[in-house]
Amino acid sequence: MVRVSEKGFDMRISKYCIPTAFIALGVLSATSSFSLAQSAPTAIEAKAPAGVYKLDPTHAALLWSVKHNKISNYTVRFDKLEATLKLDPAKIENSSIEASIDATSVATAQPADYKATHASSPYQTWVEEISRDPTLLNSDAHPKITFKSSKVIPTGRTTADVTGDLTFLGVTKPVTLKATFNGEIDSHPFAGVPAVGFAAEGSFSRTDFGQPLGFVGPEVTIRFDGEFIQDPSAK
Repeated sequence: MVRVSEKGFDMRISKYCIPTAFIALGVLSATSSFSLAQSAPTAIEAKAPAGVYKLDPTHAALLWSVKHNKISNYTVRFDKLEATLKLDPAKIENSSIEASIDATSVATAQPADYKATHASSPYQTWVEEISRDPTLLNSDAHPKITFKSSKVIPTGRTTADVTGDLTFLGVTKPVTLKATFNGEIDSHPFAGVPAVGFAAEGSFSRTDFGQPLGFVGPEVTIRFDGEFIQDPSAK
């Protein structure tokens, strides 16, 4: 879900609305409270009604990190993320998630004067280079990173493996995320409808999507946390 070099990146969110389809890569958790009977998972214990839930972008975060100099993890986030969760608490395997990340919405903790140390760079800021450079996120050619789940397998009372297609740099490959159900409320304090919370974590090799190795490690780690608000008008 990400192009990287000797840098890293991160993810945040947009605003409460009915978004379009992510993850990806940032991206994505689709699940609710899970129940396990012996070796076979049973019905979940969530009270949230089945239906369509939209990510609340003001209460969500999507971050990615890569190994830097072999001694630390460089972490960045995206500021604009949309996701739609179709939740079936009675049969969690029927649940699904689609997410879309704006690859231009990179946010980093870069306090230095970028041009002072990179006079020859065609970019004005470090964020712009991460987003637009052809060896990194290449957002001019691929402005969106998307994730669409294909399978949800419960693994515990509150966990599930969510496998789906990650499209990054124009390449689509399967990626599995470890999803965790964090809780639910009967009525969102502002929206007045049910809401659920999920976290998800996973990793993939960025070189599998055509990104050159560069000065950072090949593995990208994704971390997501967010609240999903039911959309009664959606089907």
